[in-house]
Amino acid sequence: MSEKKSLLSAGAKIAGRNKRYVIWFYLLNLTLASFGAAAFRNQAHAILDHSLYADKLLHGFHLIVLLELLARPDFGPTNASTMPAFYFALLFFLATMLFLPGVLLGYASDHRLPRYEFYRTCGQNIWRFVRLFLFFVIIAGPITGILGAAKNALAKAADQTSNERLPFFTQLVCLIIIFLVLTAIRIWFDLAQTRVVIRDEGKVRKSIAAAYRSMKHQRVRLLGSYVLIAFLAVIALIVGIWIWIKIVPAASVLGAFIVGQVILLVWLAARFWQRACAVAFYLEYENETPVETLSVPETVAPIMPGAQPSPAV
Repeated sequence: MSEKKSLLSAGAKIAGRNKRYVIWFYLLNLTLASFGAAAFRNQAHAILDHSLYADKLLHGFHLIVLLELLARPDFGPTNASTMPAFYFALLFFLATMLFLPGVLLGYASDHRLPRYEFYRTCGQNIWRFVRLFLFFVIIAGPITGILGAAKNALAKAADQTSNERLPFFTQLVCLIIIFLVLTAIRIWFDLAQTRVVIRDEGKVRKSIAAAYRSMKHQRVRLLGSYVLIAFLAVIALIVGIWIWIKIVPAASVLGAFIVGQVILLVWLAARFWQRACAVAFYLEYENETPVETLSVPETVAPIMPGAQPSPAV
C-alpha cells in the first residue's frame, strides 16, 4: 500500500509541476470541439431561430424535441453535422500524438523544458509514436475481440439458466476483466512511449519488450495506480452530473457549459496523472536497475629485449 501511495504521489507531483500541459491540451480540445460543433450549430440555428417549439430546448433539454429536430427534412442529412465533429476529434488525436513526446520529456525533466527542446522532441518522435500506435492496435485489437466474444458467449449461456441475476453479474464481471486487461495494455505502451522519449530509442520493438520486462513484476502496483485514478475520475463524473441535474437551473446554458467543461478538465487531468505515474515508475526502475560492469583485465608491462623480468612477489 505504501508503494502504491508513493507512486501516486510521485505522479501527482510531476503532473502538478507541469500542469500547464493539461491547460494547453484542454484549450486545444475546446477549440477543435467548437469547430467540430459549428456545422450542427448552424443547422440548428436555421430552424430553431424561427420556431416557438425551440423553447423546450432553450429552457431545458427535451429529448423528443431534439429527435424531431434531427428528423426534419430541412435540417439536412445527419452526416453533414456529425462528420465534422468526427474529423476534428481525429485531428485532436493526431495533435496528441504529435505533442505527447514533449510532455513526457517535460515530465522526466527536473526543470522547465525550453520551448525549442519541446518541439524538437515532438518532431523527432512522431514516427516512433505512430509505429507504437500500430503495435498497440495489433496487440489490443485481437485481445479485445477475443474478450468481447467470450463475454457474449458467457452472457448467452447465463441467459439459459434459471437464475435471473446471473446474466447481469456475468456481464459485470466480464466488463471488469476487459477493463483491467485493456488498462494493463495501456500501461505497457505508456511505459514504452516513455522509454522511447527519455532514452531516445529508435527501435520501438526494443522499447516494447523492455517496457514489458520492467512492468512484469510490478503489474499490481501499476494497475492499482491506474485503476484508482480512473475510479477518482468516475467519481468526479458522477458528482458533476449530480450538480448538473440538481443545482444548475435547466435554463442556464452557461452553468451547464461550465459544469461540463470542469468534468472534461478533470478527466483530462486524470489521464495526464496516469502518464506521470508511468514516468515516475520508469525513472524509479531505471535508478534501481543494476548497471553491468565489465571486468578490466590486468595489464602486463611488455618485457624489453635484454631486460630481466621482475620476480613475482
